[in-house]
Amino acid sequence: MQPADSHLTALARRVVEPMGYELVGVEYFQHGGDATLRIYIDHERGVDLDDCTAVSHQLSGVLDVEDPLSGHYDLEVSSPGLDRPLVFPEHFERFVGSRVRVRLAEKIEDRRKLDGQLLGYADGAIRLDADGRQWEIPLASIESARLVPKL
Repeated sequence: MQPADSHLTALARRVVEPMGYELVGVEYFQHGGDATLRIYIDHERGVDLDDCTAVSHQLSGVLDVEDPLSGHYDLEVSSPGLDRPLVFPEHFERFVGSRVRVRLAEKIEDRRKLDGQLLGYADGAIRLDADGRQWEIPLASIESARLVPKL
């Protein structure tokens, strides 16, 4: 996941968190002539359709007033799913010990994808045990990171 610019993230956070939800991530992407703003939310009890509808309703009003995006776009509010994206530093801190799949923005040692156990987060970088060795990866180098579901 590539989080949206800080203005969109801050705007979404201002709506989502006072409603009692965690902002997991924000995506804005264009495909053809269409655009989508996708907001991922979570709650300790989980998220259902009513939660997504409530957040969508509140967020739509704020987006209409502040108008941060030009042109038409679809707003989607969703749960993060089993393969939850890890976006913010607090996500990486919270899921230490979990198996994660990381896609890098640029190759590091001829690798663009890593799959392993998240060992920690400190000073703007994650530590990952993958392929029999430890990697230290700056958050700025991560294109996307997701939990690997335990099935």
